[in-house]
Amino acid sequence: MGKFTVNKKLWPMKGHYFLWNAGTAPVTPFLSVYAKQLGFSGFVVGIIYTIMPIAGMFAKPIMGAIADKYRCQKKMFMTMIVITAIAFTCLQYVPKIDDGPNFKVRLYCEYGETAFDTCIGPSNMTNDQALTAIVNGLPGKTTQCRMACPLNTKQWDIVADGWGEEQFKGRESGVFNFTAHAPLEKVMQFNAPCVYFRIMNATLPSGRVQPPKCLGDNIIRTICDVSCDMHEVNALLPKPVLSDENVTSYYQFWLFLGLMIIAWIGQAVVVSVSDAICFELLADKPNKYGIQRSFGSLGWGVFSIIAGLVMDAMSSGEAEKNYTGVFYMSLAILVLDLLVASRLNYDQKKMSASILRDVTRLLANIRIFIFMLWCIFVGLCTGLIWNFLFWLLEELAGDNKEWMKTLEGLVMAIQCLGGELPFFFLSGWICKKLGHVHSMTLILLVIGIRYILYSILTNPWWVLPIELLNGITFGLFYACMASYASIVAPPGTSTTVQGLVGAAFEGIGVSIGSFLGGYFHDKYSASITFRIFGIASLIACLLHALVQYIVMRRSSNKDFRQYSSSRENFEIFADEQQELTLVEAY
Repeated sequence: MGKFTVNKKLWPMKGHYFLWNAGTAPVTPFLSVYAKQLGFSGFVVGIIYTIMPIAGMFAKPIMGAIADKYRCQKKMFMTMIVITAIAFTCLQYVPKIDDGPNFKVRLYCEYGETAFDTCIGPSNMTNDQALTAIVNGLPGKTTQCRMACPLNTKQWDIVADGWGEEQFKGRESGVFNFTAHAPLEKVMQFNAPCVYFRIMNATLPSGRVQPPKCLGDNIIRTICDVSCDMHEVNALLPKPVLSDENVTSYYQFWLFLGLMIIAWIGQAVVVSVSDAICFELLADKPNKYGIQRSFGSLGWGVFSIIAGLVMDAMSSGEAEKNYTGVFYMSLAILVLDLLVASRLNYDQKKMSASILRDVTRLLANIRIFIFMLWCIFVGLCTGLIWNFLFWLLEELAGDNKEWMKTLEGLVMAIQCLGGELPFFFLSGWICKKLGHVHSMTLILLVIGIRYILYSILTNPWWVLPIELLNGITFGLFYACMASYASIVAPPGTSTTVQGLVGAAFEGIGVSIGSFLGGYFHDKYSASITFRIFGIASLIACLLHALVQYIVMRRSSNKDFRQYSSSRENFEIFADEQQELTLVEAY
């Protein structure tokens, strides 16, 4: 029996992957729904997640080239760990765009009753799921709506005399704030695209709770800002006052966007540079990359569920989720990661005489071009799941969100521990047996199946078994992408090539996917959006397989043969790269 040995030189690398992912897991997957809580629409979030990968697209190869030229990979990625930690910590201090009501309705107080309706448009009456829940599924419950209604002097007198708020007698025009209590069995659906809510009681500024009534000629009719505590009710209210067109006039938007870009660039550079360092440490055993990277999946899986539990515990009894605990958890873990990363025993020795020339020759290869297209499409699909899966779950959950962050944490845990972890271990064997191209076709097929399953969900808890597919759609994909980039990179350009591949995946793919995801989410729904992406992925899978079959049958070009072959042929290609003009620096 052979002696089992452990490469102690790789332990700091394993520790970095574990702590880096453990430190980003409490924050990164929740940022899109955190943005929603701050008041941004799905379209605006899509725009934000379109801009960030573009910034990363430029940062990755530029920072990679700098790191390769000056041989400062270790310093580079340690600096970026610090920058990411600072940006994450600052994000929690971005204020909400609007703490007040978000929608407009018509308020009536006449003939002994008070009500509001959604007939001022444009309403959201196309939300059949919310309408069915309101009219048929939630009788006996009462929604509480915060209302801000502009009143004139006569209407203030009605409030003073009829509602018992004498302090408002004789007041000039201004805004009247109160909380309306509307039992859902009093809801009426009009033939027009609007719904009528009868207010049975109101909590007045003095703290008294009583039925708001206007008798005789005492009538109040006005347009009010309103926000209710039930998702189903808000889903039927007219479009939010904060439109997508004027969101850029708020400093909160620019502050949030700036910090998100800084955090994204930090994460993007850390990932690409640390992967390059890992492959350098592995030397002639790039197939062992998946084992190192699996420690990252372990860290992400464990701490994402811890983060979900912490958020739900800290938010108990609150209308909105409290993210403070996870931001500080992330900061503490990233500080530990910085200490572990400093223990890496690594010095870059290989150097290219002309990084630009070597990389340009590499990208001119048709095999690499096809590979880049594949990375872009997978990135497009990944952008949707990264940024809008939790939106889908929260829409399916409706108003019952007490356990939502726990569920979202479980989703991330299963993705990593049940999916990514085993497939990172198996990735080297799979790529060797199937070849990189066949692995790519398999990944597109499973993405399509996964997204179509999302689109037919009715209970958010059923998402958990689907997350096991993440092992193929991300674990196998990422190992395949990173190992391919490592194999074809000329010596001395590994960080640059990893940055370019990452730029194609995130900078182009994730960016486009985020934009389209936000657009389709606001135009249709999260379920329909996942169905569209799922069908597109299945079509891409068939096209990818067909193109490779035609190329292999009709072309004698060895570049195509190598692109479609197993890993042994990639080693031949790696040897051919030595013909490029290189300098060995010691």
